[in-house]
Amino acid sequence: MYRFLLSRQWVILTLIGLVLIPTMIELGFWQFHRHERRVEQNALIARNLAEKPVPVTELTSPGHSVPRSDYWRPITATGVYDTDGEVVVRRRTNADDKVGFHVLTPLVLADGRVVLVNRGWIPAAADQKAFPELPPAPKGEVTVTGRLKADETTEGSGIKDLAGLPPRQVMLINSAQQSELLKKPVLGGYLEQTAETKPPGGSPELIPEPDHDSIGAHMAYAVQWWLFVAGVPVGWVILVRREVRDRRAAAGAAPQPAPANA
Repeated sequence: MYRFLLSRQWVILTLIGLVLIPTMIELGFWQFHRHERRVEQNALIARNLAEKPVPVTELTSPGHSVPRSDYWRPITATGVYDTDGEVVVRRRTNADDKVGFHVLTPLVLADGRVVLVNRGWIPAAADQKAFPELPPAPKGEVTVTGRLKADETTEGSGIKDLAGLPPRQVMLINSAQQSELLKKPVLGGYLEQTAETKPPGGSPELIPEPDHDSIGAHMAYAVQWWLFVAGVPVGWVILVRREVRDRRAAAGAAPQPAPANA
C-alpha cells in the first residue's frame, strides 16, 4: 500500500520537505540572532546615553576610528564655528520622514584642530543644486553638547558617495573627506548636536535620540520559522495518510471480476 512513496511525485515532495526543514531552521536562527543584536544595541545605546558628557578630545583625535563601544557617548566641544567651511549633507530625513539636509559645521578648537558638528536637519529647497539658506551658527566661542558618532562610509551606511555634487554639498559625514577640504586636522567621527546654542531658535531641527526601546519582531519571526519546521513532517504525514485512504477507497469501490463458470 505504501509503494506509492517511491513514485517520482512523492520522492520529489519528500526531498523538498527535507530541504525546507534545515533551511527554515537556519532562517529561524538568523532572526533570533538579529533579535539578540537588537537587544544588545539597545542596551549599548541606553548605557552610553546615560554617561556623563566628556570633552570630545578624550574620545577621539585626527584619524581616529570611533569604536562601536563609544557610539552615542555624550561629549562637549568648545571652540569657534567656521561657517566658511560649512556643508550640507544630502538626502537626510527628520523625525517625520521628510527629506532634507543635515547641516555640518566645523568647530575650530583652541588648539586649531576641528570637530565636525552636525547641527541638525533643515528642509530641502526647491532647487536641489543651490546651496540652501542655513540658520546662522552662533558667533564667538561656544560650547556644544552632543553625541559622538562614527565617520560614515558607503560600506557602513549603504549611502553611495556620489561624485559631481553641487558645491558645499556632500553625501556622507566623513572626517577624512572634510579634512582634505578644510586643509586642517579634523577629529575622527563627529558630534551630533543635542542642545541648541544661542541665539535661541537659530539652530536647525535637532536630531532625535536614537530609538533604544523597541526590539522589533525578529523573535516572533524566529518562532514562526521554527513552527513551520514542525509543520513540514506533520503535513507530510497527513498527505501520506490521505493518499493511503484514497487508494483504499478506490480499491474497495473497484468492480470485482465475475467468477469463472465451473
